[in-house]
Amino acid sequence: MLHDASFKVILLESRDRLGGRIHTDYSFGYPVDLGASCYTLFDKEGRQVPQQMVIEVGDTFKRILEETEKVRDEHTDDMSVLQAIWIVLDKHPELRQEGLAYEVLQWYIRRMEAWFAADADMISLKSWDQEQVLSGGHGLMVQGYDPIIKALAKDIDIQLNHRVTKISNGPNKVMVTVEDGTGFIADAAIITVPLGILKANLIHFEPKLPQWKVDAISDLGFGCENKIALQFDKVFWPDLELLGIVAPTSYACGYFLNLHKATGHPVLVYMAAGRFAYDLEKLSDESAAKFVMLQLKKMFPNATEPVQYLVTRWGTDPNSLGCYSYDLVGKPEDSYERLRAPLGNLFFGGEAVSMEDHQGSVHGAYSAGIMAAESCQRHLLERLGYFDNLHLVPSRGAIHDATFPLQISRM
Repeated sequence: MLHDASFKVILLESRDRLGGRIHTDYSFGYPVDLGASCYTLFDKEGRQVPQQMVIEVGDTFKRILEETEKVRDEHTDDMSVLQAIWIVLDKHPELRQEGLAYEVLQWYIRRMEAWFAADADMISLKSWDQEQVLSGGHGLMVQGYDPIIKALAKDIDIQLNHRVTKISNGPNKVMVTVEDGTGFIADAAIITVPLGILKANLIHFEPKLPQWKVDAISDLGFGCENKIALQFDKVFWPDLELLGIVAPTSYACGYFLNLHKATGHPVLVYMAAGRFAYDLEKLSDESAAKFVMLQLKKMFPNATEPVQYLVTRWGTDPNSLGCYSYDLVGKPEDSYERLRAPLGNLFFGGEAVSMEDHQGSVHGAYSAGIMAAESCQRHLLERLGYFDNLHLVPSRGAIHDATFPLQISRM
C-alpha cells in the first residue's frame, strides 16, 4: 500500500524466506502448509467410537459451553474456560460423561484448545467466544498460501536474513539495527514481528517502550500449535476430513487432518497444540514422527511407514516463539487497543493487533497490515503538510485481481 503511494519501502525479514508464520513447504514435491489452514474418532485401543456417541457428546459439549456464558454473567472476576466447565458440570450432573463418552468430551475440549493454540486452563472465559467469524465457511488452500505471499511481495524491496535487534525512535526518524550491526534509517517503521518476540524482549527499543505498551504485550497470551506432516506411498485411511484419538485427558487427545481429501496427495497432518505442542518440540524429528505413527497404528494396524515427514517447531523458532495470540485469563479489555496504538513514528501490525477479534488468523494479519500502513501514510503526509489534501491510496487490489488461480477446497 505504501509502495503504491510512491513511498520508498524496505521490508526487513529475519528468515531466509517470505511468509513468516505462513510457510508452504514443497519437500514432498507438492505444497503442504505448515503454518496458518465430518470426522471419525478412535479410542486408545484402536476401536472406532460409535458415531452416535460422537454426535451426542458433541451436542452435550455445545450445551456445556452455552452454560459457561451464564457462569460468566454470574462472576465479575475472570476465570479460565476450563474452570467454568467444571462449575457447569458441578451444577448440572446430567451433563457429566463417563467412560468412553468422557474421553470423547475431552477430545472436544482438545479441539477447542487447538483453535486457540493454548490449554483450556489458560484461556479467558470473558473473551474466548468473542471472535467474529467471516462468512463463507472454512476452506483449505490446495496450493498453499505461497501464491498469495508472492503476489503481495511483488515489487517490494525485501531484505531476507535481516533479524532486527534494536529500534531507535527519534522525533523525525527511526533507526532500525539488524543482527550484523547494519542500520537502516527511515521516516517511520511498521513493526509486524510476532507477539512472542515482543514478549521475549528480543528487540531493544530506544527510548524504552512506555509501561502501558509493555503491559499490553504481557497481558496477552501467545499460543503454540505444531504440525507433523506424514507422506505415504498409498492411502490406507477413510475419506474423512479429520481422524481423531480420544483419551482420558484433553492433553492426550489428538487428531489428523486428511490432506488427501482436499489435494489428492497421500498425506496426513497430526495437529498438536498448547503444552503438548511444546513437549513435542523436545523430541527429535524422528522421535516425534515415531510417536505419531504409534497413534496412527492404533487406529489402522495396517498403516505403512511414511515415505517422508515434516515436523514444525513454532514454539522454539527464534523468529516467532509461538504461533498466534489468544486472551489470557484476566486480560484487560483494552489490551489489543494498547498493543496496536502507534508510538511516534512506530506503527504496529500483525495478527495480534487486528480489529474485530480476528486475532490468530491470516485475514486478521492482512487487515492489520493494511490498517498500520494507512496510519503510517496519514502520519507521514500530515508531517509533510499535506493534511488538507490527504488522500489515501486504496489497499493493494492485486490480491483480489491476481492472475494466478486460487484453488480452495471445502473438504
